[in-house]
Order: sequence, then C-alpha cells, then structure tokens
Amino acid sequence: MAGKLTVAQGTGILLVTANVGSLFEDPDNLQKTWLREFYQTVQTHKPHFLAVHCQEVGGKNYEASMSHVDISQNTFFLLQALGSFYFIHDSLKNVHQFDFKAKKFKKVVGKETYSETLESTPSLEKEKFPQDYFPECKWSRKGFIRTRWALADCAFDLVNIHLFHDASNLVAWEKSPSVYSGTRQKALGYVLDRITDQRHEKLPYFVFGDFNFRLDSKQVIESLCSTATLQTVRAADTNEVDKLIFRESDNDRKVVLQLEKKLFNYVNQDVFRENNGTSLLEYDKELSVFKDRLHELEISFPPSYPYSEDSSQGKQYMNTRCPAWCDRILLSPSARDLALKPENEEKSIVYDNIGPNVCMGDHKPVFLSFRITAGAGKPNANKHKCCVVQ
Repeated sequence: MAGKLTVAQGTGILLVTANVGSLFEDPDNLQKTWLREFYQTVQTHKPHFLAVHCQEVGGKNYEASMSHVDISQNTFFLLQALGSFYFIHDSLKNVHQFDFKAKKFKKVVGKETYSETLESTPSLEKEKFPQDYFPECKWSRKGFIRTRWALADCAFDLVNIHLFHDASNLVAWEKSPSVYSGTRQKALGYVLDRITDQRHEKLPYFVFGDFNFRLDSKQVIESLCSTATLQTVRAADTNEVDKLIFRESDNDRKVVLQLEKKLFNYVNQDVFRENNGTSLLEYDKELSVFKDRLHELEISFPPSYPYSEDSSQGKQYMNTRCPAWCDRILLSPSARDLALKPENEEKSIVYDNIGPNVCMGDHKPVFLSFRITAGAGKPNANKHKCCVVQ
C-alpha cells in the first residue's frame, strides 16, 4: 500500500467515504468493478493510514443483503448500517487508538474486528439520532461513529456519519431552504456538539460520510425552469399535489421537468456533468451554516448522487432525485491546518471521487488524500507522547 515511511515523505493519509448500499443489492455486477476502482485509488496515493467510512452496509433490503457480508475482514468492521475500516501500513510504527472508557490511548497491535459487540467496544463512540429528529421515518439507522487516533506526532478524531435524506421531492420544493435541510442541520449540529463536549479533550476532527446534502431545491428548479410554465396535478381522492410539470412556453409546450415524490425527470442531464456541475454549486448551501466549524476543500467533481445502478451506465444519473454532492469529507479548522501544513512544499492534496467513468452504485465514493508532515502535530506532542513517531 505504501513504501517505507520516511520523515521527508511525511505520513500519507487517505480518507474515503462510500455509501455501499447498491453493492449489496447487486453484488455480482457491481462489487468487482467497485473494488478495482478502490484498489486503483489506494495504489495511486499509496497511503500509510487508510480510513474507509461506509454507509448503508447491508444494503436497502437489510436482512436479504447481509448474506453477502463477510465479517472476517482484517479490519474494524462496524455493523449497523455504518461500517468503518482502518488499514495501517507495516512501516507506520507507534500508532495508538483511544479507549473511550479508560480515557487513554492504547497501542494498536495486530488485527481486530468488531461487529456484534459494538455496544461494549471501548475503541469507539456510536449514536443513533433521536427518533424525533426525523419523525417521518419509523425506523432509522442514521447516526454517527467516532474513533480517535494518534500517529505522526498528532492525534485526531475520525467521524463516520449518515444524515437524513429528502423523503419527497415535492416537499423539498415547497420552501427555501427545505424542511429536510433544517433536519440535517439539527442532526449535524448535534454530532459536532457531541464530539467537542467536555467528556474528552478536544482534538482536530475529520467528519466524512453521506451527509445527504442537497441543492436548494426551490432555487435550483427555478433556475433550471426559469422560462417554463408550471402545471400542478393533484390527486383525485385527496386533492394533494401529486406532480408538478414544467413546460416550455413555446416549442410545442415541451416538458422541461416533471417532479413527483420520487421523480426528478429533467430534460438535460448534461447540466449536472458539464464542468463537473460546478455551475450548480451556488445552490449547495447546507454547509454554510457551519462555516466556522467545518471546512472543505474545493469541489471539482460532479454531484456524487444519484447515479444509475445499471452496471453498464457509469455517468448516467437516475431520474429519482436532483443530483447533489451528498458524500463529503469535512475538516475542523485545526484538522484543516493539519492537512494544509505548509512545511512540505512537495505535498499533494487531492479531493476527488472514485470510479468517475464506471458504475459504482448510486453513490460515487469520495476521497481526500494528504500527508501529515513531520512535526505537523508538535503542539500536541507533549500532551500525547504516544503520538510522537519514534
């Protein structure tokens, strides 16, 4: 995975987030391609420390899909929809993981797998969100898992997260920002408060997972359909809005967009792919509320969701939702300083997706590759003597 670690090189870190629900739905057609693209990314960046945060482990049809899960992996396998995998290269010495019950770091030795004993596992903190955060969902596996690591002169938290989705395109369109945006804001605020409370020392943190962030639906639709006229179709029995049809004023009244609860059928998908869809980033606003607490590198890849699950379609979006950057890697201010430490001029930082041209399921995995330079965490060295590379 990496060559011999040297002080000059720094410590290569690769963070990956992947919603893998599709892989459990169609493992025969998707898993081999997914793993090939993943391995290629690892080989390209050659990390010394690799963290993979997965969501929807087990798939959407949970019980049927779990037959595909092999929990004998040489890693930490954290079941219950969130799965966190950590790989440490042999050349990286003196790596420690935090014991949240003993409140101290312990040296990582050998290989460990945790699955059915998560409630009593001291090397992680996990929580599901309170039920009243998303009352529409009677049973939800949404939540977060935190682990804490010490390596390369510094210590930091890694948080795997899965936030609530948009249950209805029609409801999301009703106002700006949408009610779902408010729910995600509340849940993310809850996570940030929990990982920075007084129970443990505050450290730099990387939060990466499926945030389910969406474009501001009302504003993006008004932009895409600025010259169209709106037709509202209501259900005969309830008189509730059943679909919205946006038609061109001329051109034989051609349909530009048809919107239903789980349908977003726009006439020109190219707008989401041209220049990686970056013209639509102005409608990606959910993170702005946390601008003082979370930072992100510049996005230069197309919306990560919802891609076609047809194994022959690598760039096609499904017409179920408006494409959006759901899958993200976010950094606390101190974590950003750690990743962007200027001492190493040759350091390369890459924030991108995996498998841009092939089917990876309905979500494209997203990764962040960077190096922690020697001495980057020296301010913490006295507090965390276990962090200092010997």
